Amino acid sequence: MKLPLNNDDRVNWQVPAYQSPLWLGKRFPYAVIIPVINEGERLHRFLEHMNQVNIPQMADIIIVDGGSTDNSLHLEQLREKNICGLLVKTGPGKLSAQLRCGYAFALEQGYQGVITIDGNNKDDPAAIPQFIESLENDVDFVQASRFIAGGVAENTPKLRDLAIRWIHAPMLRVFSGFPWTDTTQGFRGYSRRLLLDPRLAPFRDIFIHYELLVYFSYQAPRLGYRCTEKPTARRYPSGEVPTKISSIKGNWSVFKALLKACLGIYSPKM
Repeated sequence: MKLPLNNDDRVNWQVPAYQSPLWLGKRFPYAVIIPVINEGERLHRFLEHMNQVNIPQMADIIIVDGGSTDNSLHLEQLREKNICGLLVKTGPGKLSAQLRCGYAFALEQGYQGVITIDGNNKDDPAAIPQFIESLENDVDFVQASRFIAGGVAENTPKLRDLAIRWIHAPMLRVFSGFPWTDTTQGFRGYSRRLLLDPRLAPFRDIFIHYELLVYFSYQAPRLGYRCTEKPTARRYPSGEVPTKISSIKGNWSVFKALLKACLGIYSPKM
């Protein structure tokens, strides 16, 4: 069943321009959205893992490309790996802009909710059925956590581990009122009603870089939405840190977004 959008839902959205060179149609109630840029073989290993744990048999997989130049997104290869859709962002912005494209497309297609997961092969997609189950049981925000019982954190860079445990998650716990433990990773699930709530209003051009992730963690609990964390595994390859966040500029961007979110700067003025 396709859930329609009314004009009031869509009229004020700000969504970057994008193309959809691959779209095979909606089959399941939930979509798995994978933002990528130049992930190369990491992405293909990850997609093979997705197939090994049968994710294409329970959700539609949609890749949102931020402008890859590594020739890793050949349509025939994606079809062979059971990818349902490919969106290519052509407008400005980085991760948050890609996510806005993916959320908007999923809502327009009538999905009941979305799960997002990075395409760099650090996260274990075997947890996705738990995310779907939570969304089916009226949870609105499911956050992956490597730091709760049953979670696995392997080869996490020491500085990043300390920043998450002692700065990022504690600040969001205080300002959101929810006991988050793992607040920087993008392995998450959102309900349709959360994404469409005008008090959240994620479709705004202020969300360009990494702002959306921290903003959701701040705003959703404050609006009274049901939130939960699920134990997951996040494994960094030994000797390599596959990330688009540079050591100084990128980390400052993440911290600045954290401050703005906790001060309510991103919250819409109602």
